[in-house]
Amino acid sequence: MTDTAISRSALMAAAARAAHLIVDSAPYVFEDRLAAPLLGDAADELIDYHRQHGDHPVLSGARAQVLCRSRYTEDTLHRSGFSQYVLLGAGLDSYAYRATAGVRVFEVDRAATQDYKRAAVSKAGATSNAPEYVAVDFERDDLLSRLAAHGFDPQRPAVVSWLGVTMYLTREAVERTVSEVARLAPGSLLVLDHMLPEPDRDAAAQGYVAAVGAMTAANGEPWLSFFSPADLAALLDAHGLTAEHASQHEILGARTDALRPSNLTWMTRATVRP
Repeated sequence: MTDTAISRSALMAAAARAAHLIVDSAPYVFEDRLAAPLLGDAADELIDYHRQHGDHPVLSGARAQVLCRSRYTEDTLHRSGFSQYVLLGAGLDSYAYRATAGVRVFEVDRAATQDYKRAAVSKAGATSNAPEYVAVDFERDDLLSRLAAHGFDPQRPAVVSWLGVTMYLTREAVERTVSEVARLAPGSLLVLDHMLPEPDRDAAAQGYVAAVGAMTAANGEPWLSFFSPADLAALLDAHGLTAEHASQHEILGARTDALRPSNLTWMTRATVRP
């Protein structure tokens, strides 16, 4: 992936959210009716994979991952009552354009992804409730300083989502971001998903890794970090955050369509302690 290209994983995540409303059955796990418009010219091609092969374990597994993390995160935000929402690695997330008034949204990402998204938003005509676009080089920039420059209030608690990212980072990079989130106001919530290490995966999860892992690496986005719930809880605790976890099984429940939970990714919600 070059510095001027949008992440392939961001496109695939948006396609999974869009395809859920087409190939899966109600009740829907998560409804994002802006996902397809934000894909722009890539929408038909990416969604067609799901239309034609929606019950394939790789595609249904991808939908399960994306839907679980989106549902869990936005449920957390709505229950929190907080008025500041930060998306780290926002990709093509559409919350800002679906949200009701009262929540200020800060989308943190690479400048190239944000340029792509601005163009897609304009083409889709989604003009209300625009977020604050915060371009950050995670290797060089101080996250809180960049957020504050865009109007973020560090004295008030916030929900921070970090979805579909940790598996592409080294453990050191994950710790660095966690240490920055730990500087937020007490009570702030970090919501993230993480891939489980091989001993914790079930057969469906291991099959997904075998089928997809080499392809993601070839696309320039190799998986680098895997965390068990206990390992991640210890890492978060060391930086002053208290963690709780949720599995795909808890979020999806029993369904009659192709969506099946697996032990591939889990969700973690962590609270910044005083």
